Amino acid sequence: MKRSLLIVLLFCAFSSIAQTADLIVFNGKIATMHKPNEFVQAVAVKDGLILDIGKSSDILKKHSGNATQKIDAKGKTVIPGLNDSHIHVIREGLNYNAELRWDGVKTLKRAMEMLREQAARTPQGVWIKVVGGWNEYQFAEKRQPTIEEINAAVPDRPVFISYLYGKAFVNKKGLEVLGYDNNTKYEGSLLEKDANGNLTGVMYAKETPKAIYTTLGLTTKLSPEEKLNSSIQFNRELNRFGLTSAIDAAGGGQNFPADYATSLELAKQNKLTLRISYYLFAQQKGKELQDYEKWVYETKINKNDNLFVANGYSEEGAGENLVASAADFENFLEPRIVLSDEMEQDLEPIIRLLVKNRWPFRLHATYGESIERMLTVFEKVNKEIPFDGLRWLFDHAETITPAQMERVKKLGGGIAVQFRMYFQGELYEKMYGAPTVQIPPINQMLKIGIPVGMGTDATRISTYNPWMAMHWLLTGKTLGGMQFWPVSESLDKFDALKLYTSGSAWFSGEENVKGKLIKGMYADFAVLDHDYFSIAPDDVRQIESVLTVVNGKVVYATDEFKTLQPVVPVVIPDWSPVKYFGGYQK
Repeated sequence: MKRSLLIVLLFCAFSSIAQTADLIVFNGKIATMHKPNEFVQAVAVKDGLILDIGKSSDILKKHSGNATQKIDAKGKTVIPGLNDSHIHVIREGLNYNAELRWDGVKTLKRAMEMLREQAARTPQGVWIKVVGGWNEYQFAEKRQPTIEEINAAVPDRPVFISYLYGKAFVNKKGLEVLGYDNNTKYEGSLLEKDANGNLTGVMYAKETPKAIYTTLGLTTKLSPEEKLNSSIQFNRELNRFGLTSAIDAAGGGQNFPADYATSLELAKQNKLTLRISYYLFAQQKGKELQDYEKWVYETKINKNDNLFVANGYSEEGAGENLVASAADFENFLEPRIVLSDEMEQDLEPIIRLLVKNRWPFRLHATYGESIERMLTVFEKVNKEIPFDGLRWLFDHAETITPAQMERVKKLGGGIAVQFRMYFQGELYEKMYGAPTVQIPPINQMLKIGIPVGMGTDATRISTYNPWMAMHWLLTGKTLGGMQFWPVSESLDKFDALKLYTSGSAWFSGEENVKGKLIKGMYADFAVLDHDYFSIAPDDVRQIESVLTVVNGKVVYATDEFKTLQPVVPVVIPDWSPVKYFGGYQK
């Protein structure tokens, strides 16, 4: 029996005896998410777990004590804490305080005003960066800025602005600081030149985004103290939207163990406000197998009260890219990239190593053509070393086929889906035509019984705001309002929220302890400022949490609950865009 399930069973048996709660939230519309339309009025918490649920009068009478903290939810909707099954939370934590976020900005005019305002307070030599989370369809003007507009807005500070995975802008001052000239080249990328052969500052990913992300890596980095503060601020920003858990999918430029040290230090200091499970991503092309061999045999679980876990059910997990030749790069500004002929021979020994050592893994896979080849490798290894319940998954899977989904199910895999098409639907339509089916085919995945979890893939493409992703699930629309999915494929309120709670919990092996507000589960939940279950789907985008609880403790509070807000350190450095603009703009 799994340890997590045993804990739950023992807790439920012990909790049959009346106990004094540490915390009681009452007078709420509390969605248990155990089944559709099941709501209770109150939840009692003990030692970070759900002690009991029921009517307010019963719970208060049964579990109140002199030391019990009691919070009146004032009739508001309470949901299990949201869990992003694919987000780059560790990497963004190291950079958040250095970034100007255009997430949620309604006009290009305002976005450019923010750029100018930030330039006015930014010290000489420090980069102004906008790294993902936006596209032109969110702006009333329905267009991107031009490089000429960026140069005019900020002539004397270096600027880097990335657009999805396929394009970036570097202003004239930035090119000067970098030392880029007409001879600068990056394999697989295009540095645009004007009629005179001079660099314009616009970069395009073709086969790879190497120019974009190598350049990003050359921009301003925060100090260790600032990185700690930045991670605290970003985690709190996620708490603002009701997120209580995140599964970090690793990513390019995220080296282990160095780049994990900040979050681990916060865990040691008991300052994490999210439960974070993480994966490991080999960074050096051609040396991936050596990295995984080292990690499999040397790396141990790091955790602090289950808030920072090297995967919740095992030791570390591997992914989201396992080997460079299997990098299924999606850039809907360009046609699909065909994986190299070496992919199978590179991938197979890594899969063999992971399965033999019972290491969970995840693999980035956008296109069905890539998934076909990857599955063939998995099935070959499975014949020799059975997967036999090993937890593994595909990320993204936008164009996976029904036959491939059946093969995933047979191998016991899951699929973590993200709302990238919310940001790229218009580009997909231009490249491939309007889809006649749901992309990715979430309903079909659920129908055949594949575990499915929801996430954002934030922050270099999508925003981290989960309610924008929820809007996508409920409507099938893009950020710009285009009806991308057939309306008939949209999910209902319960199923959409389930993907973001217990659905995502499967991907860290925590479905028996997380994602429902029932006895024995983790006491992670959010009190919302709107009733998710009754408002119109288009209005779901406006939802925020007014009270977020993780491990039975309040980690975020605002509005009528603001007196419960824990002390939050002042944003540093002083020029940080977060200090003046915050994150997601409303």
